[in-house]
Amino acid sequence: MLRHDQRLADMAGGNAVSASTVRRWVMEVIRLLFARAPRLDRALKKIARAGGVVVLLGGTLIRTRRRTGKDNRKNYSGKHKSHGLLFLALTDEQGNVIWIPAAKPGRSSEITTARHNKIIGHLREAGLGALADLGLVGLDDDPDDHPVIITGRKATRNHQLTDAEREANRLLNRERAAVEHGFANLKSVIVAILETEFA
Repeated sequence: MLRHDQRLADMAGGNAVSASTVRRWVMEVIRLLFARAPRLDRALKKIARAGGVVVLLGGTLIRTRRRTGKDNRKNYSGKHKSHGLLFLALTDEQGNVIWIPAAKPGRSSEITTARHNKIIGHLREAGLGALADLGLVGLDDDPDDHPVIITGRKATRNHQLTDAEREANRLLNRERAAVEHGFANLKSVIVAILETEFA
């Protein structure tokens, strides 16, 4: 149903039940799936046992409708200049989603959300590394001796990127392309869930 973007009212009418009954069933299935979702430490250990050495880490803002009153402030992302929910995700090298934490308000940053979920500690414990985007620069607390998170380089006002740094960013982004494909699939499912929940 969610995959085919079918409206609840259409399904309800075709099965002689109300749209609210179909919505309740959908939300019950979503809660059951959430309860069966793997924990971060178990998901990473499974990747390590399968011979994986790196995962892809990324974040995205999924736009939502603007709410009225004070409730709209926490979901407003100054970076994207729109309202939404922030999602982080870990994927394997092929872009298959391994783990997603609970959504955070749009005002949250990717790096704060990653720190809140203690992703660095879990990666070290599992013996894995992660390729991440520029939104997570500075996440690794020990980048010199035992780096866990590999990010690109940012240009600043006082330091323009060299050709070698630009090439390194290009190579990193090429390897990270799979996480963006995983996010594209994830966004379509989450948007369908949000439309179902608030339809």
